[in-house]
Amino acid sequence: MATIRDVARLAEVSAGTVSNVLNRPSYVREETRERVLAAIRELDFVPDQGARQFRPGRVRTLGLAIANLDNPFFVDVALGAEERCKELGVGVVFCNSGYDPVREQQNLDLLVQSRVQGIIIAPVDERSPRLEMLRDRGVPMVFVDRVGDDRDCWSVVVDDFEGGRLGARHLVSEGHTRIAFLGHPDKSPKVRTRLAGARSIIEKARGVELELIEADSWTIEAGRAAGRRLADRLPDRRPTAVFCANDMLALGLEQELLRDGVRVPDDIAIVGYDDLEWASVSSVPLTTVSQPRFGLGRTAVDMIMDLLSRADKTVPSANHVVLRPELVRRESA
Repeated sequence: MATIRDVARLAEVSAGTVSNVLNRPSYVREETRERVLAAIRELDFVPDQGARQFRPGRVRTLGLAIANLDNPFFVDVALGAEERCKELGVGVVFCNSGYDPVREQQNLDLLVQSRVQGIIIAPVDERSPRLEMLRDRGVPMVFVDRVGDDRDCWSVVVDDFEGGRLGARHLVSEGHTRIAFLGHPDKSPKVRTRLAGARSIIEKARGVELELIEADSWTIEAGRAAGRRLADRLPDRRPTAVFCANDMLALGLEQELLRDGVRVPDDIAIVGYDDLEWASVSSVPLTTVSQPRFGLGRTAVDMIMDLLSRADKTVPSANHVVLRPELVRRESA
């Protein structure tokens, strides 16, 4: 296994600089930091003190690396994990990656150095070489929410295909024939899966059309931007219902449509996805596909504890737990 001095030699810096990149990256110039990180990747370097901690024994602390804590969905996942850790008497260290893959790699290295016994991750990039390297080094990991079932890993996800079916089936049953899907399927496998589920229902429904409205993110502002575009259309050119890839898009869409005099649900019905706390208290309470957000976090903790308890036994390379979504009907659709 490579040492910190091997990394320093390859990057042509001191061992102290490598340590600063790992522990205090803001202390190091960007050019130097990138050179050190490239050497770490090339050598598959993991700090010895962290690697030694991933071994059988009493579990005291878990690491939780979250894609973005600005998203209330991930906040609830983290709170669910924290709640379960507290019940089990286990500590938890949180890291927020802010949808930044470089920051995610730094967070993972930090967790290893912090001597956590296992890592729960909602990844920014599920194909990151750093994740593969940690797995090859024997670091116990459980993926939450953002991982395909083709991976040899332990994961807990929600059935997004079924979630897409639930939202679309509700709108079709309400008699809508011009339905739009608001999201960014080209940027997110999860959105693609939700859209595919919706299409599987709409394609079987007679006389029902599906329009894709692109959004550049998951945010409320992206929903507002879509609302402005819809409000500018002539009424007979608008969809009669919009199924949104998440609740934040739906809430932004609803706010903008109401501001522009478009009635919800009389002119345009809206269905969201997640069932955030805000959904039930919006101007027009939001019909949405509910994900068991706290359940994702709690299940992930139980899975990592199970994985760690098997450290001296044969461990299955893949264990995928799939939770089911539910439709919550309110006034918006």
